[in-house]
Amino acid sequence: MASGQLSRAEALVCSGCRHACHVMLYSDTKTKLFGRTPIRHIILMQMRFDGLLGFPGGLVNPSEETLEAGLSRELLEELGVALPISVEDHVDSCHAPASSPSSSSSSSRLITHFYVKKMEEEQIKEVERAAASTATDHGQEVLGMVRVPLYTLKGGGGLASFLSHSFIGNARSQLVDSLLRFNLVAPEELHKALTHSLKIHTHSAESLQAALAPTEARRKKQF
Repeated sequence: MASGQLSRAEALVCSGCRHACHVMLYSDTKTKLFGRTPIRHIILMQMRFDGLLGFPGGLVNPSEETLEAGLSRELLEELGVALPISVEDHVDSCHAPASSPSSSSSSSRLITHFYVKKMEEEQIKEVERAAASTATDHGQEVLGMVRVPLYTLKGGGGLASFLSHSFIGNARSQLVDSLLRFNLVAPEELHKALTHSLKIHTHSAESLQAALAPTEARRKKQF
């Protein structure tokens, strides 16, 4: 078992720990981008209130409800749809990265539980519609649902660009691990996307530095 990972049973007996459950919802699809590029799979993530990408879900209290019941409750709030989540959908449990909110205090150490649920394409589309129209958290804790582009365009855009964005906690690694575990993207294709993503990240840092210059000049004029 990888460092930081726990079995579901080990996680549930952790004294003084907080628990957060999240799920990756996905489906197969035969649609093509611009009628040419196969989309292959629809994977849902969300733009959070803090500007970071993550999976639907949230904190649960195992002393009051099962992990799966708590996750279903969170999904109803964030997606507007009551989705049943089962123990069979559970993928892994692990200690949250030290940089994650609430993970640094020993009295409230955070354990994340990750689930993956495959759905039919029409079910996924219904989730997207409900998330934007009936979910109580839409526009507040959740700014909107997004699909993960699994393809790579000629200019390198697509999956590589998506992976270069900022993710909450271990959401990026959960996505990458799931793409491999469920054979949604070939290992070589994913490796190329991650390699290109690093280059995009470097370019983004340079672009941010350039954007910072005029604001710094304007700030100095105020003093």
